[in-house]
Amino acid sequence: MANSKKSLKNSAFLNRKANSHPETFTHPLSLQLNAFLVKNLQIAGSKPTLLLALSGGLDSVILLHLLAELRANLPFELHAMHVHHGLSVNADVWADFCAVQCQQLNVPLQIAHVNVTKNPDYKNSEQGIEAEARQLRYNALFTYAADEKAPDFVVTAHHQDDQAETLLLQLFRGAGVKGLSSMAAVDNKRRLLRPLLNVSRQTLHEYALQHAIKWCDDESNDNTQYDRNFVRHELMPVLESRFTSVKAVLARTASHMAEASELLEVLAVQDAENMLSDNSLCLQALGELTAVRTKNVLRWWFAQNKLTMPAAEHLNEIIEQLFNSRKDADLNIKLQHLHLRKYQQRAYLCEDKMAAPFDMVWEGESELILPSGGKLLFKSVLGAGLALKQGVTKLRITNRNGGERFKPDALRPTRTLKYLLQELSMPPWQRMYIPLIYWEDKLACVPGVGIAYGLQAQADEPGLEIIWQDSVH
Repeated sequence: MANSKKSLKNSAFLNRKANSHPETFTHPLSLQLNAFLVKNLQIAGSKPTLLLALSGGLDSVILLHLLAELRANLPFELHAMHVHHGLSVNADVWADFCAVQCQQLNVPLQIAHVNVTKNPDYKNSEQGIEAEARQLRYNALFTYAADEKAPDFVVTAHHQDDQAETLLLQLFRGAGVKGLSSMAAVDNKRRLLRPLLNVSRQTLHEYALQHAIKWCDDESNDNTQYDRNFVRHELMPVLESRFTSVKAVLARTASHMAEASELLEVLAVQDAENMLSDNSLCLQALGELTAVRTKNVLRWWFAQNKLTMPAAEHLNEIIEQLFNSRKDADLNIKLQHLHLRKYQQRAYLCEDKMAAPFDMVWEGESELILPSGGKLLFKSVLGAGLALKQGVTKLRITNRNGGERFKPDALRPTRTLKYLLQELSMPPWQRMYIPLIYWEDKLACVPGVGIAYGLQAQADEPGLEIIWQDSVH
C-alpha cells in the first residue's frame, strides 16, 4: 500500500465525507478502465467474475470504487479479498475498513488470514517477510472460490509507479529480459489483470481527493530498510528531480522488455520443439545451437517447470557440466524443488523421490495414486493390454526388489528387468520406483515395457491397458 509521505505520514486513515460526483462517470480513469475491461473480459464469457485484491490502501480502494461503479455498464460480478497477514498492529483495523467499504458498495468480501514466518534473519522485503507475505497473498487469491466457483480473473491495483520501481529493483539484481519485463497488464496464464499499470500514483491520489475517498496507510511503507521503499522514497525523488518523466519512461521500458521476452519465448519453443521429449532435452541437439540460444532454451525449460532463473554464473556452470562431464558421471544439480540430471545425452528435471517400498491392490479403479508420486491409469480396451479372459479382477502393484525377470516378447528370451529397462534407455533413478503389476504371483505388466507373454489380449479380446504417468521424471 503506497503512501503520500507529506500529507499522510501521521494518519492512519484519510477521513472525508463520502459523496458521489456525477463527473465520476466520465472521469478519464473510469473511461480507461472501462476500455480495458471491454477489451480483456470478452474471452471470459458473458458475465465473468472478478476478484479484487483489496489491501485497504489508496490503490486498491480506488480500483474497488471504479469497478463497483462500472458494474452498471459492464456485465461482470465483483468480489473482493482482503488478506490479513497480522504483521501490523493495525491489521485488524484495515480488515474492518475493507469490510465497511465493501458493504457500502455491495461487494462480497472474504477476509483470508495467513501466517507469515517472522524470521529475524530476514534483511529486506524482497527476500524476507514481505516476499513470503506476497506469496501467501497470491496463494490465497488464486485458491479463492465463491459457491465452489473460481473467479475468472484476479485483479490487482499495481500502477505505473510500482512498475517503475520493479524495473529498477530487477535491474539492480542483474535480471535478464524476462525479469526486466516486470509486470504484465494481462497475465493469461494466471488469469491476472493489472488495469492500472499505466496510471501514476499521483493520478490515483488526485482522484481520491476529488471524490472524497478514504483509505488506509500502511506504516511499513515508510521503512526504507526495505529495498522497494528505499527506491520509492530515496532514489526515485532524486531521479525525478533531473528526469521529470522517469516513472513513465521506466514503465515504458518494462513494456519493451515484455515484448522482447515474448519473442525470446517464441524462439525457445521453436528451438526446443525437436529436442524436448517427456520433459527431457536432447543434449546433442541443444549443443548445435549458439551459446545464447542454448541459454534461452534452458531458461525457458526451467520456467516451464516453475523454477526461478539461476544467476548467469550458475547457468554457465550448468551448461559446462551438461556438455563436458563424463558420460558415466552421475550428474545431479539441485535447482530449488527439482534436480537436474543427465543420462545418455539427455538432460532431465526430476523430483528427488524416495524409493520406499509399497504394496497396493487394484480392484477395478480407473486410476491409482502411487506413493512415489504419479499415478497408474487403467482403461478397458479391445485387442490390447492385459487379457481380461484370465479372470483378472485384482492386481497387486509394488516396486522393484531386484532380480525380476520378464518376457514381453514371444520371439525373445526371458531377460532381467534391469536389462530391459536399460535397453529402453530409462534413467536409473526412474527405474528405482517404476511400479510393477502382478497377477496372482506372475509379473504381468511393466508400464512402458509391455505385458507378459501369454497374458496379452489377442485381437477382438477385451483387455486392460495400464499407463504409468510419472509426476516429474
